[in-house]
Amino acid sequence: MKRTKFFYCLLVSALLTALSISCKEPVAITGVKLDKTELLLPIKGTATLTANVLPYSATDKMTWTTNNDNVVAVENKNTEGSVSRSVLTAKSAGTAIITVSTKDGKQSTTCTVTVVNPEPELISVEGGTFTMGDTDGLGFPHDFPPHQVTLSSYKIAKYTVTQQQWEAVMGTNPSHFQGNDLPAESITWYQAQEFITKLNELTGKSYRLPTEAEWEYAARGGNKSKGYKYSGSDDVDAVAWYRTNSGTVTHPVGKKAPNELGIYDMSGNVFEWCSDWYGDYPTPPETGTRRVSRGGGYLDYEMFSRVYTRISTAPGSVYYDTGFRLVHP
Repeated sequence: MKRTKFFYCLLVSALLTALSISCKEPVAITGVKLDKTELLLPIKGTATLTANVLPYSATDKMTWTTNNDNVVAVENKNTEGSVSRSVLTAKSAGTAIITVSTKDGKQSTTCTVTVVNPEPELISVEGGTFTMGDTDGLGFPHDFPPHQVTLSSYKIAKYTVTQQQWEAVMGTNPSHFQGNDLPAESITWYQAQEFITKLNELTGKSYRLPTEAEWEYAARGGNKSKGYKYSGSDDVDAVAWYRTNSGTVTHPVGKKAPNELGIYDMSGNVFEWCSDWYGDYPTPPETGTRRVSRGGGYLDYEMFSRVYTRISTAPGSVYYDTGFRLVHP
C-alpha cells in the first residue's frame, strides 16, 4: 500500500510540473526583420525594403543607414508603428550594406546590396561591304545563296548578356544553368525585347538586337576579317563551346579566344537572337512566324558554330542554349 501511494505522489508531482511548464509565457522573439537580406540592382535602379520590429505588436521608430554612398536609403515617412519602409536608389556600381536599427540602437539587421552596370561593353564595328551566307559550300540549303551586303558602322556587345546583367534589370533569373558570369539563357525573343525596353528606360539609350547581317558581319571580324570558318579561328575548339568540349553545360562568357574585332563567343556557348524574321536570302522578310538565331550552342555540333550558319526559331520558344547580345545604336 505504501509503494502504491509513493508512485501516486510521483505521478501527481509530474503532472503538476508539466502543467506549470505549459502555462509559462512563450519566449518573445525580439529584433528587427527585413523582407530581404540580399539585393541586386542596376545603376539607377530602385527597390523598396520593408522592416518590422519583433514582436509585431511593438512600436519603435527605426533608422536607416548605409556604409557606401553608391546606394541611398530614404525612409517612407508615412509608415507607422512596427513597420518601416525605405526606398533604395542605386547610384554607382559596388556593394553597400544597408542597416536598419531601432531608435535606441539595441536591435538591428542588414541587407547587402550589390549594384552592377547592366550595360554591355561595346566593340565598334566599322561599316563596309561583305559576302553574307555560305562562302565555302559546306552549309545548309538555307545558308545559300552568298550575296553582298553593305552596312553602316555600329557597336556590338563584347559578350552576350550575362545572368547578373539580366537579373539586375529584370529582378529574376530564368536561366537553367545558374551563375553570374554565365550567359543568360532560356530567354524567349519576346523576353529579350522586354529586357531591352527596361534597359533603355534605365539608361536613356537605344540598345537593340542585331540584324542578322550585323551579327554575321561582326562574327566574321568586320573589315578586319581573316576569312575564318568560325568566329576568330578555323579551329573551333579555340573559340567555341560546343557539343564535343562543353561538358553539356554553358560556360562563363569570354573564356575562349576572341575574334578579329575582340568579340567573344559568337561561335558556340549559346545561340543568339537576331531581330530579323526568318526567310530566304537575300532579302529579310518584313513579317513571319519565326525569328533568326545564330552562332551555335553548347549542345550542338561544330557545323552550327560557323559564322554563316543560321537557324529559324519560334520567338516564344525557351531553350537552355539560347541567349542574346546587344547592339547600339
